[in-house]
Amino acid sequence: MAEKKKNKSFDDIMRDIKSGIFSPIYILMGAESYYIDKIADCIAEHALSPDERDFNQDVVFGADVNVAQIVDMARGYPMMARRRLVMVKEAQNLKGLETLEKYLSNPSPTTVVVLCYKNGTIDARKKIIAKAEALGVVFESKKLRDYQIPGFVESYLKVRGATIDSKSAMMVAEHVGADLSRLASELDKLLITLPDNDRRVTPELVERNIGVSKDFNSFELRDAIVNRNVIKANQIIKYFDSNPKAGSLFSFLPLLFNFFQNLMLAYYAPNKNDEKSVAQHLDLKSVWGVKDYMTGMRNYSGMKTLQIISKIREIDAKSKGIDNTNTSSGDLMKELIFYILH
Repeated sequence: MAEKKKNKSFDDIMRDIKSGIFSPIYILMGAESYYIDKIADCIAEHALSPDERDFNQDVVFGADVNVAQIVDMARGYPMMARRRLVMVKEAQNLKGLETLEKYLSNPSPTTVVVLCYKNGTIDARKKIIAKAEALGVVFESKKLRDYQIPGFVESYLKVRGATIDSKSAMMVAEHVGADLSRLASELDKLLITLPDNDRRVTPELVERNIGVSKDFNSFELRDAIVNRNVIKANQIIKYFDSNPKAGSLFSFLPLLFNFFQNLMLAYYAPNKNDEKSVAQHLDLKSVWGVKDYMTGMRNYSGMKTLQIISKIREIDAKSKGIDNTNTSSGDLMKELIFYILH
């Protein structure tokens, strides 16, 4: 039986490819097309030099070929090159894909086969997955959750020599959303505007180039709630009512739930009056990140925090139509904010 290898991360795979380390098979699958496209593009760029591609690279679509044709391509010999590349895009449309496992019993040592299987996954119990894991790379590209998007923004810019503060990252994430391809495109536009001597992305820069207000956004609403600033919170809610694209209940609820969930945990820190103790208890990377929770514990009791978490769950259910027939998302947001602040 083929021995299953530990699945590699996106960064591991990209590092190997750029170092010239290739596997005979790559199955790239999942709901998030961004990472699938990035890996496939990287393989296409590094597996063959431009002058080798005419005779040694086949890029086909799953709906246009069958498994036998793919195997024939893979069995071909390289012409004046070290390897061949066979890339199947939209492999989810390839009929009888599982039968490719016969090829994987004896793959060509000079061919790299790449299957780009989008908007779904192949059953992990299939033999093709077990053989591919033993021979090469099986990578599942998962959609990022809303709370992970700001981290993606920060990492994307850091790799490209720029920095961004947490407020600006939240502004970008909220305005652009979880479409990573679009998000990367917007960040590339931001990078172009940065001068060589100042590679910082600020709220003002985001406001000017992406079109989101630096004063009226979910990050500022969260800040107003943390500090129990009723006037500011109501101003932002009113702005959201007039400008639905500036902020929505759906983008704000995960942010708010995450804060109060952590606030509840902060009450169980060994020493809840000490910033370092609370930061360590919440597994925060810096003491700076704990300041909001220290403020939150001053403004909200443990019981009120528990009640707020319950209310957020209730509003989340209503926003999805559960026990709610006609209340708009805007009115649900107002109901939640009023409950939290009073």
